[in-house]
Amino acid sequence: MRDVCVIGLGLIGGSVLRAAKAAGRTVWGATASKDDADKARAEGFDIVTVDEALSRNPEALVVLAVPLPALPDLLRKIPKNTRLTDVTSVKGPVHDAVHRYAPEVRFVGGHPMAGTSQSGWDAGSETLFQNAAWVVTPEEAGEHLNDVMQLALDLGAHVVPTTPEEHDEAVARISHLPHVMAAILAAVGADGGPLAMALAAGSFGDGTRVAGSRPELVRAMCEGNRDALLMAVDDALGRLGAARGSLASTGGLAKTIEAGHDGRNALVNQPQRTRVTIDLTKPGALAALRNLGSRGGRVVGLNGSTAEAETS
Repeated sequence: MRDVCVIGLGLIGGSVLRAAKAAGRTVWGATASKDDADKARAEGFDIVTVDEALSRNPEALVVLAVPLPALPDLLRKIPKNTRLTDVTSVKGPVHDAVHRYAPEVRFVGGHPMAGTSQSGWDAGSETLFQNAAWVVTPEEAGEHLNDVMQLALDLGAHVVPTTPEEHDEAVARISHLPHVMAAILAAVGADGGPLAMALAAGSFGDGTRVAGSRPELVRAMCEGNRDALLMAVDDALGRLGAARGSLASTGGLAKTIEAGHDGRNALVNQPQRTRVTIDLTKPGALAALRNLGSRGGRVVGLNGSTAEAETS
């Protein structure tokens, strides 16, 4: 198993470090946060400077777990031919930054769809990625893609291959828009005053949970996916406008409520999956993997040069 170096030890990076060690990997890390570094060392992890972490083993898989605005300065430090992946929640800007600041690394973009509204080393867990979707956005098939997929699988996740563009459009709808809507819902509720807060129960708590995330992290995530998020916000505004129009004219909200109910059922009652295999040595392997992901499929295992996958 390839060694793993993690740069950034917050919720996701700290969880990668813990889970990779639990999976039997040799791991070390670095972080700009002295607090996170001290806590990780106190738990027995090998934490060094960024420069030392990046130079320790040229064959290690380096995982970047820092916010999008921090990437340019960090990428300038990455040695040539480094095996590199990331866990950033937007992929188009990350690919652009890698091509611009570290064009000679071997890069596969990544994004584990796991997390909480908490942040920092203390929020992490070695079980965070169990049964989670771990997106990969490879530009070519090959050994490095296999390394990244195997890491995700070893950490308990299943792999969803796609393109940076398709990823960003999807997460704008199911991750970034919910953060914006939660912020608005929380602000509207708080403006109701003490009585509204005293009466707030399950629906308000569930709908505003992610508004408890650190604002600077949410801003980096959402603003980094501006174009795709604008389209999702326009869709939401259109639906809100239609709901308001219906409520004002007829007093009814049937279409809005029923469409939302159907959307929730689409999440809860996903279709049964069937097993397929993809030969990773064939020229069409990258297209086959991306097609698998676009259909909601996932890679659940690697067996030599074959990917074991499930698709609906």
